Amino acid sequence: MARPRKPLLSRDRIVGCALALVDAEGLDAVSTRRLAAELGVSGPSLYHHFATKDAILDAAADAVCARVDLSMLGDGTPWREALLGWARSYRAALTAHPNIVPHLAKGPGRRPSQLRMANAVFGAMTDAGWSRAHATHIGALMRYFVAGSALGSFARGFVDDAALYARDYPHLDQAHLLSEQRQRVDEGAFETGLRALVDGLGVRFPGQEREPG
Repeated sequence: MARPRKPLLSRDRIVGCALALVDAEGLDAVSTRRLAAELGVSGPSLYHHFATKDAILDAAADAVCARVDLSMLGDGTPWREALLGWARSYRAALTAHPNIVPHLAKGPGRRPSQLRMANAVFGAMTDAGWSRAHATHIGALMRYFVAGSALGSFARGFVDDAALYARDYPHLDQAHLLSEQRQRVDEGAFETGLRALVDGLGVRFPGQEREPG
């Protein structure tokens, strides 16, 4: 029998299938048995590429982080603009795959893309004059904020029932309109918070940073 021109299985195929399952059904949908069935292979064949299910999820999470633009970190861009640009790209990557965020929230571990990102953020902050301690806190703060914003939609959490709010929650008399304006509300909230955080760092720690020049 002639050998197939392409391998039946590869790391990229496994990761792509796992991420598609996470997107569609959540983290609990991923198992080696389910992945093997989706890929049309035997379960043990997965272990030639990944030792455990967690290793597959790590690779899927890292594939999402690999899409984050880090170019503004370390290229001489002023730190405020660099943080803003990176955070927007980071959120865009996570909001495209919100179900993977809880796994990402465990921290970078040994994931190369997440480690590159942490290294780039820390380096950009220390190069801008922030102390190592402050740079660490800033990186953590930004990760908390971005990951939290990607976990779910604030606006989508309100039901389309004007009577509910008018009767018992008069200050929420327009809340029934939020879900249909989800993108505008959620992105507006993110931008408001992001700019407040970045501007607030300079106010809270005057003289702690320097702009490249």
